[in-house]
Amino acid sequence: MRQRRGPQSVSGGRIYCPCVWSRGVDGPRHDNNQQMKNVMGRSSRTTSHSAAVVVLCLSVLLLANVVIYLYVDSLYQTNEPFAASHTGCPPQHFRMITMKNCTPWLQCSQVNSEVRRLKLIGQGVVKKVYLAEWRGQKVAVSMLSSPVYLEDFLHGLSMLQALQAPHVVQLVGFCLEDHLLVTEHHPLGSLLNLEGVLAKEQHQKHDTWQVRLRLAIDYVSILHYLHNSPAGRRVMCDSNSLEKTLSQFLLTSDFHLVVNDLDALPEVDVARGLVVKCGHRELTGDFVAPEQLWPFKERFVDDLMPGYDEKTDVWKIPDVTWFLMGRVAGGDLVHFHLFEIHKQCKKPEPELRPSAQDVLKVYRSVYSSMVRDSAGFRDML
Repeated sequence: MRQRRGPQSVSGGRIYCPCVWSRGVDGPRHDNNQQMKNVMGRSSRTTSHSAAVVVLCLSVLLLANVVIYLYVDSLYQTNEPFAASHTGCPPQHFRMITMKNCTPWLQCSQVNSEVRRLKLIGQGVVKKVYLAEWRGQKVAVSMLSSPVYLEDFLHGLSMLQALQAPHVVQLVGFCLEDHLLVTEHHPLGSLLNLEGVLAKEQHQKHDTWQVRLRLAIDYVSILHYLHNSPAGRRVMCDSNSLEKTLSQFLLTSDFHLVVNDLDALPEVDVARGLVVKCGHRELTGDFVAPEQLWPFKERFVDDLMPGYDEKTDVWKIPDVTWFLMGRVAGGDLVHFHLFEIHKQCKKPEPELRPSAQDVLKVYRSVYSSMVRDSAGFRDML
C-alpha cells in the first residue's frame, strides 16, 4: 500500500485534520463517530492553545517595540536636547558631572589660587585656551589674546553669564582683572574633530545615523535657543565658513553638542531697528546667506552694507547637517526625509525661510519616525 502522509506544520510536525484521523504513519482510516468526536475535541483544544500562544508572543513583541520606540522618541520630544550636569543649580552656580553639589562661580582669588594650568590646547584671534585643573576636575581656562579684542572677550563672557543652559558650555568662573574665564572641559574637543573621534575604536559604536542625526537636532536646538534666548534674539556671527561654524561647538563625552564660543553674538530686534552685520569686511562664498553678500556693483563700503537677521543661521543648517551625517549607513534616507525643509532653508528671500523652531520640529519628527520604522513598529501593525 502506498504511504499516505498528512499535511505538516511549520515546525515539521503533523497538524490535525478534522476529517482524517491517523493512528500511525500508515495506519488505516476509522469512521467511528465517537473517535471522530474525540479527535475533533483534541484538535479544537490544540488549535485554541496554539492560537493563544501565538497571540501572546505577538503581543509581547509588539509591546517591546512600543516601549523601545516611546523611550527613544521621548529623548527628542522635549524642549531640551539632553540633561546637562548643572541642571537644577541656582543662578551663578555650576556643577560638573562628578560633583554632588552646586558651587558658586569661582572669583579672582579662587581662580588664581585653585586653578592650575596644564597646557595650551587652542588659540583663536580673541582667546588662548588652556587645559587646567581645579580640585581634581578638568577645566578650560580662556585668556584674552590681545587688548585689541577686549570688547569681544567681554561680550563673550556676558553671553556666557546670561545664557547658561544645557545648550551652552558651563561657566565655572572668571576674573575680569586678569581677563580670563573658566569653563567645563570637554575632552573630545570641537565639532571639527567629529570624524576623527568616531574613527577611534572606542567610539565606532556611535558612528550611526541615530547619533549623527541627534547631533544635528542638538545643533538646531541651540539655534532655536539663541534665537529665543533670555538675552534677546541672538545671531551666530562667527559662522562665515563651515569650519568656523563647527569650531563654535563642543562635542560632549555622551555625544551631544554645546555651544562654546559666544564672542560674536549680536542681538536682532526689528521693532527697535536692531539688525546684524557680521564683521566689517565683505563676505563671500556659498556658505553665507545671500543677504550677507555685498549687493552692489561698486566697491564694498561697510557703512552701506545692509543689515540682516537670524535667518542667516537658518540658511546654513543644511550644510552643517550634511557634514554631521557624513557617509554613515542610513544617512541617505535621512537626507531624503529632510529634503523639503532644507529646500525651504535655502530660499533666497530670508522672510520665506522657516524659523529654527520649524526646522527643529521636522528634525524631531524625522528622527522619531525613522526610529519607529527601524524598530519594526509599523511592520507589527
